[in-house]
Amino acid sequence: MEVRLPEPGDALTGVEMFAGLEPEVRQRVIAAAVPRTYRKGQLLFVENDPGESLIVLRRGAVAVFRTAPTGERAVLSVIRPPDVLGEVSLLDASTRSASAEAIEDCAALALSRGAFMELVHSNPRILDAVMRSLGGLIRRLTEQNADHVFLDLPGRVAKTLVRLAGESQAPMITIELDQSQLAEMAGGSRQSVNQAIGSFASRGWLRTEGRRIVVTDVAALRRRAGMNDR
Repeated sequence: MEVRLPEPGDALTGVEMFAGLEPEVRQRVIAAAVPRTYRKGQLLFVENDPGESLIVLRRGAVAVFRTAPTGERAVLSVIRPPDVLGEVSLLDASTRSASAEAIEDCAALALSRGAFMELVHSNPRILDAVMRSLGGLIRRLTEQNADHVFLDLPGRVAKTLVRLAGESQAPMITIELDQSQLAEMAGGSRQSVNQAIGSFASRGWLRTEGRRIVVTDVAALRRRAGMNDR
């Protein structure tokens, strides 16, 4: 699914973590960051890699996941602009706690741990944004655990599709995600996810076009997922 960024005032426009900085400080951050591009399917980092940089996503989408000893993957979250990833290992100087893979072609900025920590020490307000980011991560993981307890697999598939659809108000929303990736995100087998997708298609909530899923009734998916109406 293509996500359009707002017209940027600079490369950090819309990034909450840096929103409170003075313009000259933001420019120093931008100058210290290194532009990165990642192709769809490329790994940004892997579990237990050194946590050397904070990544500010500017375009595309990234799946953050853990890998079981059996090789099965569980997707923890999907990151889209203008979010950041990698802040946990920067703060505690530990290795990466998860892996990250581009699920669309991506453009990003990478800020080294040294530059990030210098910024935090000189601008304490950033700590508030960092804590909010970590709080959001904890809430997402808590909700994900609850979903596995209280939602059946079709409900989790519906909720995953709603999250991937984001805030789009378009009548049809195209999600560039194959059903193996969707199974990893919903925590089910590919066969079971295929059955859920087929059931939703028969109800007119979506249709499949090769490796794409076109959502046509987000409201129905929200109801199936037990999500509150907006």
